[in-house]
Amino acid sequence: MANKEALRELQGRLAERLQEVHSIEHTVGWLAVECAGHAFLFPLAEAGEIFQPGALLSVPHTESWFLGVANLRGALTGVVDLAGFLGLRDRIPTAVREQARVVAFNPALELNAALLIDKLAGLRHADQMTPVAPDDQPQPAFAGGRWLDVSGRLWQELRLSMLPRDERFLRIIGAE
Repeated sequence: MANKEALRELQGRLAERLQEVHSIEHTVGWLAVECAGHAFLFPLAEAGEIFQPGALLSVPHTESWFLGVANLRGALTGVVDLAGFLGLRDRIPTAVREQARVVAFNPALELNAALLIDKLAGLRHADQMTPVAPDDQPQPAFAGGRWLDVSGRLWQELRLSMLPRDERFLRIIGAE
């Protein structure tokens, strides 16, 4: 019970900080999340509201990473398991479900989609991170820069606005 209350408080603080950060222009900031042991950054301007996973209506004949459709504030929204989409896991472990959250896309992106993430890791700003030089490995269009935090952890930016350009994502979500 205490864990649920602590998570609710964290969500409240994150929502307040997201509002503060959205009002500051010219500052690079991200919502930090974790999936299958990997650290990701969602640009604040592209991330929307954060929800607890609720009831999902499954959709037959889709990819295993497409979890189904949820009613998020009255909008039917396709929910994608981010770790599954990225090929980091096949199934969501039961222990992960307790901390998992659904991060909707910012309404400005005009895409009724959300990503299931394993857990929230707070907010990050560019002045707290060190950019990592790109390597020679091919990256999908939605992969942004890579960053190191003060503890030396590597974070990969994911540009949510570019996900609809990925053929697999487009085929399932139906974005244009």
